[in-house]
Amino acid sequence: MWVRLLECAKMIEKQLRRNFLEQFDTTLPRFDVLATLDRAPQGLNMGGLSRALLVSNGNVTSIVRQLQEQGLVLSRPDPADRRSAIVVLTPRGREQFTALAAAHHSWVREALDSFTEDKQEALLSLLTELKTHLR
Repeated sequence: MWVRLLECAKMIEKQLRRNFLEQFDTTLPRFDVLATLDRAPQGLNMGGLSRALLVSNGNVTSIVRQLQEQGLVLSRPDPADRRSAIVVLTPRGREQFTALAAAHHSWVREALDSFTEDKQEALLSLLTELKTHLR
């Protein structure tokens, strides 16, 4: 069951990666950082961003640097801790994320389109139950 679940996730993820690269010249990890920052309008420090994404600080640092160079995020000193930085979306970053999120939503719907709505609801219910049980 675990392997099948992982296979399905990887198949969809592979298509998402390809679509982001081909249609937006960006990556899934960059999208993930933008999505996380979109859910935190006040911004996040690098540690909080890493924890939210379940990745190391090193991974996040290079992605944030790339997004900064593109003008999509801004990093400013944390007033509570000058050694730390708060990362926020810029207006351009928010606009870019909105376009990426709409495409992402469309691609996922397309990937699951042949799976009936009843089956999707049943699967969601089972996965929600599993997640609760695992916690």
